[in-house]
Amino acid sequence: MPRHSLVVRLTHWINAIASFALIVSGVAILLAHPRLYWGETGAVGAPSLIDLPIPFIFGHSGWGRYLHFLAAWVGVITGVVYVSAGIVTRRFSHAHASFQSYNTLQRLTYVTVIFVLGPLIVMSGLAFSPMLASAAPWLVGVFGGQQAARTIHFFAAAAIVAFLIVHVAMVAATGFTARMRSMIVGDPGSAAERL
Repeated sequence: MPRHSLVVRLTHWINAIASFALIVSGVAILLAHPRLYWGETGAVGAPSLIDLPIPFIFGHSGWGRYLHFLAAWVGVITGVVYVSAGIVTRRFSHAHASFQSYNTLQRLTYVTVIFVLGPLIVMSGLAFSPMLASAAPWLVGVFGGQQAARTIHFFAAAAIVAFLIVHVAMVAATGFTARMRSMIVGDPGSAAERL
């Protein structure tokens, strides 16, 4: 089993907490308006692209929005630290031992989540934020409108949640105790701690 560095372990657990907060707050936001639209506008009474099969709970989802925004920035900062450390240590290269321990599908999945879905979810989230959309209207245009960005954000988030479910299931199926120990304390048999 590959040894996980201190940076990998810390960013993993910070992102686990941030992801949980994002899921909880994202569900609260969706319950306030469980409809997805395409283009620039969408509102109650307007035709929607998709009506999600969840309850429509009217009311302000302020706490959900605040928690979502905070957890998103924690995730972004932690992600930047993880990717930067991965580039410096060449963790993402084919020659690195930890990358070699994964099969081709796992490598492709991790690279897709880190370098495609991660940036897509951040950029689409920024595009439907009213404050940031007014400061950078070009970003809204890239996604085809604020509501289109929200719809893309929803599907990218759903893909990441599916990844997380499979990730936890695979950890459970392939030696939960050893893998958890490795991700919490690293390799106890090794005296040296690496970046």
